[in-house]
Amino acid sequence: MSTTEQAAAASSSGIGASGILVVRHPGLLKAVTMLATLMQVLDMTIANVALPHMQASLGANQDSISWVLTSYIVASAIALPITGWLSDRVGQRSLYLWSVGGFVMASILCGVAGNLEEMVLFRILQGVSGAFLTPLAQTVLLDITPPQKRGQAMALFGMGVVIGPVLGPILGGWLTESMNWRWVFFVNVPIGAVAFSGLWFLLPDIRKPARSLDLFGFVLLAAGLASFQLMLDRGQHADWFNSAEIWIETLVAVSALWMFGVHVLTARNPLFSGDLLGNRNLVIGALLMGVLGMILTASMALMPIMLEDLFDYPVLNAGFLLSTRGVGVMLMMGAAGRLVTKFDPRTLIAVGFLIVIFAFWEMTYWNTDVSWGSMALNGFLQGMGMGLLFVPITTMAFATLPEHVRTDGSGILNLARSLGSSASISIVVALLARNSAISHADLAASLTPASLGFDPYSYAYATSLVESGLSLLNGEVTRQAMMIAFLDDFYFMMLVSICALPLTLLVKKPSASDGAPEIPVME
Repeated sequence: MSTTEQAAAASSSGIGASGILVVRHPGLLKAVTMLATLMQVLDMTIANVALPHMQASLGANQDSISWVLTSYIVASAIALPITGWLSDRVGQRSLYLWSVGGFVMASILCGVAGNLEEMVLFRILQGVSGAFLTPLAQTVLLDITPPQKRGQAMALFGMGVVIGPVLGPILGGWLTESMNWRWVFFVNVPIGAVAFSGLWFLLPDIRKPARSLDLFGFVLLAAGLASFQLMLDRGQHADWFNSAEIWIETLVAVSALWMFGVHVLTARNPLFSGDLLGNRNLVIGALLMGVLGMILTASMALMPIMLEDLFDYPVLNAGFLLSTRGVGVMLMMGAAGRLVTKFDPRTLIAVGFLIVIFAFWEMTYWNTDVSWGSMALNGFLQGMGMGLLFVPITTMAFATLPEHVRTDGSGILNLARSLGSSASISIVVALLARNSAISHADLAASLTPASLGFDPYSYAYATSLVESGLSLLNGEVTRQAMMIAFLDDFYFMMLVSICALPLTLLVKKPSASDGAPEIPVME
């Protein structure tokens, strides 16, 4: 196609002959799309560090302030599955603009909230609005990118999705300390304004045939996901299955999700069509994306606790150390966008998991004397493995997926990542608390007068131990027990990664009839 013909096609802002959405400035559109995505993923973690300050300002207690996080997660999980239906119903452009605008307005309202009830309500609005941003961004990037360059587009998308949770706590801590906690929400205003303006001028309005909503299926799925998220988020506060609340939420989640599965298989027009749930690559991709969400979020949740509470690192030093993982992610994602066009993505996924497994295995041998350099190098290596995973997983998931269900597929992938992230935080925090207590009891039981080399009948031994040594000894036992608990969590994440590795063998190699670029044959 000549330059004149390309310009003519671009000016129409329509679908080109190859099925690619032609826009006037694809580079600028990608930039504002990723800006909106970064805004949303930042809010998943940026508010965490500000919770103690919110608690005092909003008049909440330690238990109720957690609803600031829970309400956002639950609202987002409920809204995600209907992204595709809403996109077809109101138009992709309209939904995108409403989502960005709604997210910015909800952020302003969160920033001016005067009590906990208002904050929870506004966080629900923010969660619903933000739920559509990530799948819509992924869909737009795929729509405007030729098949042979989609690996690079997914690398760009992955940088925003993976780097956001890394930067969130650092940025949130700086804003809270230098200004106040309300700025963790106000910071979205300028970012959202730029993203909204860019989308308004650059994103064309391409309509697809509207379809009916499977309301019964949506209600079942919403009830199941909401109960599951509540169970995960409230479990540690409510002492898990020693609480009637957790039992009720678990039973509702299991019952609703089981009924939803039966409904999808038997309904005439289910919420998710057979093109989605019958697509092997999408299902395997969703499972792998859930695992990636687990290991990424769990490690990011554990490391700040270990660095600041156990090793007494200042917040800034801990932030610099954690940033080495982000550097590894960015470098490898940039390379993965090109590697995915030259090598079998299944091989890249396997190599990525092997790198992550090695990094977690090395972490299981850490002790309280591990150096800053060793942890930084390990974080960089782990980031490289995770960066290598995101692009090929996404590419494989969409490789055999029909274009008309791409937005629904993106919603499923992002839902899987969100559920994996939520589950991992609850699991590793619960394991950390329980294993720390168990290890403390085991270590304390082994500390007898004989093992310490003292004469138990010595008056000097008794008085020195009681008066000065007991508290110091208990503090060191607590410290070592907590380190053991961290190692147990690292071991758990290594096992999860090992279990995910065989899933790469189940991925289908796409053919030319799938409308995707040919993937090299795995040797």
